[in-house]
Amino acid sequence: MNRFDKLRHEINEHENTYRNEVQSLVDESKRTAYVANHVSEIISDIDKKFERATKLTKTDIAFLFLAVGLQCCRQYLLTDFKERMGDQEAADNTPLKDKVDPHDLKARKESGYEQRHHKLYNPTLTEIINHPVPFDTTKGGKIFGDANPFPNSGKLGHRASAIGHDPVLGWIFGTANIATSTITGWNMNSFHVFSKTGAGGGDFLKYRAETSKVLSYTYDKLLNQGDEGKKIVAFSLVKEGVHLLSDLNTKNSLPFPIISTVDPELASALADYGIDMSNIVNVGKQIAVSSAINLIVVMLHRLLYNEQRDGDIKLYEVRTRKIIDYSNIIASTSNILVVAIGAGIGAGTNKPDLIKKSLQKIDIGGFIVTLHRLINDGSFIKDIKEEFLANRWYDIVINA
Repeated sequence: MNRFDKLRHEINEHENTYRNEVQSLVDESKRTAYVANHVSEIISDIDKKFERATKLTKTDIAFLFLAVGLQCCRQYLLTDFKERMGDQEAADNTPLKDKVDPHDLKARKESGYEQRHHKLYNPTLTEIINHPVPFDTTKGGKIFGDANPFPNSGKLGHRASAIGHDPVLGWIFGTANIATSTITGWNMNSFHVFSKTGAGGGDFLKYRAETSKVLSYTYDKLLNQGDEGKKIVAFSLVKEGVHLLSDLNTKNSLPFPIISTVDPELASALADYGIDMSNIVNVGKQIAVSSAINLIVVMLHRLLYNEQRDGDIKLYEVRTRKIIDYSNIIASTSNILVVAIGAGIGAGTNKPDLIKKSLQKIDIGGFIVTLHRLINDGSFIKDIKEEFLANRWYDIVINA
């Protein structure tokens, strides 16, 4: 091959290369133009792919029915609002009530502790054991005039005005009252509690006490009075817990925490609308058990994950969350219908008991869990979907 032929061959090679590059640019331009002109169709197609990738399978639907069944069983068998008991019935059904927080005058007589006869702030352990909690009395309060904490307490009475009945602060003040045979009112006025026998006997407020000393004497027993002092405080704490438990599910229950220390009448008014400690505890139980069921379903569903069959773990988690959300929605919606139908029939047939029983099945805690899941899971699914769209769009525009 002479120099001329060689040169012509090189020119042809360069021409072919240039032509191929130009054609690639033309093809890429056409592809880019197509993508630019069909953005909505491409995104819609990616969106459909995401829906197909996260669509519930037959196995997922089986988990959905399992979750719905468990939630419905919980609503009607485990976490419904129970019938409230009378004070005596509640006391009889409270563990250790007869030993830790007795109201038996005969037993006190037999033990020689019919009356409280303690030194101020310093009752003996035996005296504490044999007498009721001191903040369960209101007798004698009238003689203290404006310092008397009991007037205008509403339907909850002394449970709203004696801070020892507060579900939160009672663990501090109630324990200290028991350990010092005192009572502290919502207004932070404290009184020494004594007792007498005979007609009109029982506990009564006798002298003013200093609230700071109620707390400091209890603190001193715990730290500076040896084993006996520690036993007094420990037993007082147990006695406080047993007493709160015995009052919890009674008809008047306990006040909403802290509110009674500001306005006992407001605490009683809230209780009229069902906002008391018994209902709060029950709603908390509904939330806890509902969340536990959701967790169990999530764990079981995750155990069945297979990468080859199910693909990306994040897309599988979207399916898991859909199962939980759908089951919670179905269970909550069915609960609303059941309660509404039952209450409606009760109202139409003039059967108040049926209305009451229907309303006891309402699943407030379940509604709270459902709303929380929808908000959180909706945000999670949205993020995963955006990531899925971004990745697929990158593949189409950049890596095609």
